[in-house]
Amino acid sequence: MSRKIPFLAELLTLLALIAVPFVLPPLGFTPATINRIMIFGLVGIGFDLLFGYTGLLSFGQSAFFGTGGMFAAYLLTQTPFTNAVGALLIGTIAAGIAGYLVGLVALRRTGIYFAMITVAIAEVFFFMEFNPLAEYTGGENGLPGVPSPSLGLGFTTIQFSSNLELYSFFAFWYFVGLVIALRIVRSPFGLVMRAIRENPLRAQALGHKIHSYKLVVFVVAAMYAGFGGGLLGLMQGFMPPDAFMFATSGEIVMQTAIGGAGTLFGPLLGAATWLLLSDFFQTTLNLGATWKLILGIVFVLLVCFLRRGLVGAVVDLYRLAFGHKKAPAPSSAARTPAAQPAAGTASVSALRHKSTHNKTGAILQATGLTKHYGGIAANSDINFSVNYGEIRGIIGPNGAGKSTFFKMLTCEVPPTSGKIVFDGRDITHLGVIDACQIGLTKSYQINQLFERLTVRQNLMVAALGELRGKFKLDLLKTLGRVRGLTAQVENTAALVHLTHRLDAQVSELAYGEKRRLEVGLALATSPSLLLLDEPLAGMSAEERVETVALLKSIAQGRTLVIIDHDMDSLFELVERVTVLQEGRILVEGTPDEIKNNAQVQEAYLGGVQGETQ
Repeated sequence: MSRKIPFLAELLTLLALIAVPFVLPPLGFTPATINRIMIFGLVGIGFDLLFGYTGLLSFGQSAFFGTGGMFAAYLLTQTPFTNAVGALLIGTIAAGIAGYLVGLVALRRTGIYFAMITVAIAEVFFFMEFNPLAEYTGGENGLPGVPSPSLGLGFTTIQFSSNLELYSFFAFWYFVGLVIALRIVRSPFGLVMRAIRENPLRAQALGHKIHSYKLVVFVVAAMYAGFGGGLLGLMQGFMPPDAFMFATSGEIVMQTAIGGAGTLFGPLLGAATWLLLSDFFQTTLNLGATWKLILGIVFVLLVCFLRRGLVGAVVDLYRLAFGHKKAPAPSSAARTPAAQPAAGTASVSALRHKSTHNKTGAILQATGLTKHYGGIAANSDINFSVNYGEIRGIIGPNGAGKSTFFKMLTCEVPPTSGKIVFDGRDITHLGVIDACQIGLTKSYQINQLFERLTVRQNLMVAALGELRGKFKLDLLKTLGRVRGLTAQVENTAALVHLTHRLDAQVSELAYGEKRRLEVGLALATSPSLLLLDEPLAGMSAEERVETVALLKSIAQGRTLVIIDHDMDSLFELVERVTVLQEGRILVEGTPDEIKNNAQVQEAYLGGVQGETQ
């Protein structure tokens, strides 16, 4: 494998920005269009962090675009303030504050409701600019007389007045914005962002306070928009009122979609395409108002046929031209636990564990645990305890309340009544994030993975929740500087026998590998109590053999609670079994006692004793 060149993306971008004034004008780009591309490309970087990397679709970026621009323009036209860069930074801070306040409201909802809230808030900002704040914003007239940018160096002042000088000013800030965004994306914070985009509920279950991450990204995107708004005023010598219009937000969304979301470079390419076509239809073809209709049709066609945008199309063509193919999955023999005993054994002792207050007695106690959904009782008056180091099995038919019971134990859903004590601490009303942070984690019956990330990145997301806590503002820190991260990931991968697949994308894994990774995500959080919800579900006979061997290695020195319908495998693994029936505990005992219990045979096992004798 070839070694990646450090800062290759930054270097290529810098060379491209230097070449732009010489390459684009002959292709029909006017100086004003090129400068607008730089501005909207910069705004698009912030939006891409929000939408492409975190999965939050906002139609309210015009509110922050206008806020930052109006603040900067007001300072430069209505006050003695003359420092253009200072005005830009103050406008950016104002946009960030607005983003923080808006985010507190908008992020209370998700999906389409979040998007609609941002639309409404953008309209509120538009109304405020045209009416109550018209004295400061100029209302429908905007703020004219914004001076060209200048930079005081003490011994001299650099004026940016010509087209080339203005381009150098805007290109510089675009490059700075891109470098910052690349650092964010490559940071631990950025990896959690991508996990939230892929599966926010699983990111939360792995101990990450996703609301705080979303809020920070929302503010960052607002600051990018605000800085871009300030640059627009400097370019035009006038801060237009239409910066607040919904159409501006729509253009930002469409430019990012055309270029390719989740790439950082897509918004720039999308802005170039959008603005060039806009100028071509209006100026060259003189289509009048019809240009919007034509451009809308072009947008639909591009999105339909280039679903990953222009950047995605370029990447696909590159792979096609140079024959880049996905590596084939390893053979069954190469990935069986028996082929890797040393790695698995070594990782059991090397993998981190959260410390507990005690080493004997009950690590988990549930008393009178009850959960009602309306008039339906999923669980009723359950008394349940697990000792330190014990391996407990839970069985019962479908509908017995096993999954609901697990969700209460891991604080995913609150009980209607009852009490849960974990390691001497009452966690009845704790959230799933805090439960994971103190060492109580589960794997899911249906795989909850981050499909578009690699195996390594999946395990990193899980390990970061344990190593960094539920939230940390390390936007500019590299993943390599997180102490203990590499060891935790590699040890976990060895334990679940995925070392050879660390750099494979999760979507490429076989089903059995995905089940092992599902367990690995829970293990990477260093749990002191691990709950496994049907880890053998849906597996072939060969995969079951592999996974049983895996669970045996995991069980060394750990406290486990396992739900599964594969009785033979479960009884082979566990020390005691709890049987649930209609949301209540029917009986508890050793595997042999459960096999020979007439009531259990009649209600659950259907004569399993006869089958196993």
